[in-house]
Amino acid sequence: MRFRLTGAALSAALLASAAFPAAADPVFNRIAVFSVAENLPADMDPATETSAEIIAASEDGNTLIYSDSPLGALGFFDITDMKVPAALGITTLEGEPTSVAVSGAKALVGVNTSESYTDPSGFLGVVDIASRTLESQCDLGGQPDSVAVSPDGSIVAIAIENERDEELNDGEIPQMPAGDLVIISLNDGVADCATIKHVALAGFSEMVAPTDPEPEFVDINDDNEIVVTLQENNGIAIIDGNTGEVKNHFSAGSVDISGVDIEKDGKLDFTGSLSGIAREPDTVKWLDNDRFAIANEGDYKGGSRGFSIFSDAGELLYDSGSSFERAVASIGHFPDKRADKKGVEPEGMIKGTFGDTNYLFVLSERASVVGVYDDSAADAPELVQLLPSGLSPESGVAIPARNLLVTANETDLGPDGGVRAHVMLYAYEDAEPNYPQILSDVSRDELIGFGALSGLAADPGDASKLYAVNDSFYSAQPSIFIIDASQKPAMITDVIRVTRDGAPAEKLDLEGVATDGNGGFWLASEGNPDKEVPHAVYHVDGTGAITETIDLPEALLANQTRFGMEGITTVGEGDDLTLWMAVQREWADDEKGFVKLLAYKPATKEWGAVAYPLETPEKGWIGLSEITANGDSVYIVERDNQIGEAAKLKKLYKVALSDMQPAPIGSDLPVVEKQEAADLMPLMKSASNGFVVDKIEGFTIAADGTAYAVTDNDGVDDSSGETLFFTVSLN
Repeated sequence: MRFRLTGAALSAALLASAAFPAAADPVFNRIAVFSVAENLPADMDPATETSAEIIAASEDGNTLIYSDSPLGALGFFDITDMKVPAALGITTLEGEPTSVAVSGAKALVGVNTSESYTDPSGFLGVVDIASRTLESQCDLGGQPDSVAVSPDGSIVAIAIENERDEELNDGEIPQMPAGDLVIISLNDGVADCATIKHVALAGFSEMVAPTDPEPEFVDINDDNEIVVTLQENNGIAIIDGNTGEVKNHFSAGSVDISGVDIEKDGKLDFTGSLSGIAREPDTVKWLDNDRFAIANEGDYKGGSRGFSIFSDAGELLYDSGSSFERAVASIGHFPDKRADKKGVEPEGMIKGTFGDTNYLFVLSERASVVGVYDDSAADAPELVQLLPSGLSPESGVAIPARNLLVTANETDLGPDGGVRAHVMLYAYEDAEPNYPQILSDVSRDELIGFGALSGLAADPGDASKLYAVNDSFYSAQPSIFIIDASQKPAMITDVIRVTRDGAPAEKLDLEGVATDGNGGFWLASEGNPDKEVPHAVYHVDGTGAITETIDLPEALLANQTRFGMEGITTVGEGDDLTLWMAVQREWADDEKGFVKLLAYKPATKEWGAVAYPLETPEKGWIGLSEITANGDSVYIVERDNQIGEAAKLKKLYKVALSDMQPAPIGSDLPVVEKQEAADLMPLMKSASNGFVVDKIEGFTIAADGTAYAVTDNDGVDDSSGETLFFTVSLN
């Protein structure tokens, strides 16, 4: 048995598996995205909050059904053409749907109708999939959570959680009334309400609060054995689904983990350790009739950031320890704002056999990642891929007959102008994996975490070497990342920390980087006067130490806003060197629709500028994100601030250097002419077949003429965490 991989063993395993699946092995690639807002009725406000939580598939694999808690409905869409999902509408329910499963032609949905935590109620609804109508319902006598149908279609099991009030007594348990497990017989998918069995789950000696079991998730194996997690109690029970007899119950135990980030502190530091952390499992899935896996999300006091495999006798067979979280961090998806809580929070699980391989899929709610594990080995599952899931995956379903994997992602930021809740579809295919596109070198003893990449530069002497910086999301760890672009995925091989007087440099918001030709760098920092972060240009040496600070002149700062310099590039050398910086949006002295390209000559300390004309936004705003000089032109990234279906403009323009004749600050600025060099929207859509992210922030042209672009993932804060890194063909 193998319980944990750490250090070099973990690094070697991940590098060999997650980053580079064998060329002959099929892989999972995202092929389509469905925004569940498309299912909103025509007479409903399109900004209405919606969600995709628990998802199931019809038996023919052509229809997907998901629970939508905020809308109080089941949603349906057609995937007969899996690359073009089509909305089928919703079925409104008199309550909050919490889970859905399929039996034959029916969808079985648990619906919460509770008036309060102390007066829980709910029913099991039977919905005809073809007509999408609620045909019957069974009173469950409490608040349902998870619903599962046995493989032979003879029974349905429902976890009656009767969840606790987290505002009452700081959420401490016990809180009555206690939940239990309900078993109902099925006849051609229809629940026979007269056969309801209530199985008591209280009184187990290993429970935290024996009177309040808090059942969370259920699954049923081929022997009609039901496994149920008691999340807040850190417990697991095995029940005979035919008789309702409790066959076994035991604690999920605790785990010691090392090599993890445990502080929410504006930096990524994977050297921390945690001891005696209760697993507190959420989702549970039978892997066969004798083994099951649990996702150790935590909810009450624990959460061990990984997953475990147990036998039905209660024997621990495998624990992922820190390996899953570290793998997630290596592709830039670690959520630092959750570091002091439960980290990546594995919550959902999917099981499926594709070809001859048994797969277990582990869904990270906070990192928005799916870990793909080969469960064919006898000793331990092997991580073979990491997939981008969209924002906050809650559940999923495998459809092996169609070589299809599906995830449901619950978070809807649409009402706040962000991305909507989505369902993601992945094909199992003979191809190269299209994600991740950039990752850190996990063979290093100290893992390099990364995120919020906001500027890109090329090494003038090495076509394979690029540099990227992170922005103020990592305020305690401003960094210059060294990238080997010749590898696929691109590999972050090293990092230079930016320092002032030997300590991490504070009050920086690095948005641009350029090499100085002598082993050092010029850095553009976007200021924010409200946070006392100055707009400034910095020079650092090869170790990252700041050697010079260049403040903007008062004539500029008199009209400053927080939308400052978003890129920096160099033109000329020696006494003829000019630094050019792109200002993101209009300042107070700019005519609407025009922004400044700033020029600074280090030799004379002179400032100047030209005016750059912006496109007109359909919604939100449009601004600049990068500037790169190459040959006789300067290339500029211009983008809107929209995401997903609302995104309309992500383009690369070029301006002739001969047109870049700066005028003094405060004078009438000459307006440059721009020419479209590339439309980045199609590239961003095709890069990983996801929704269009808003922040394309880095662009450069390598010494061999290859053009590269990178996106900013906002530090995985209200973001899917995806970092796209791709090449660009220039017009």
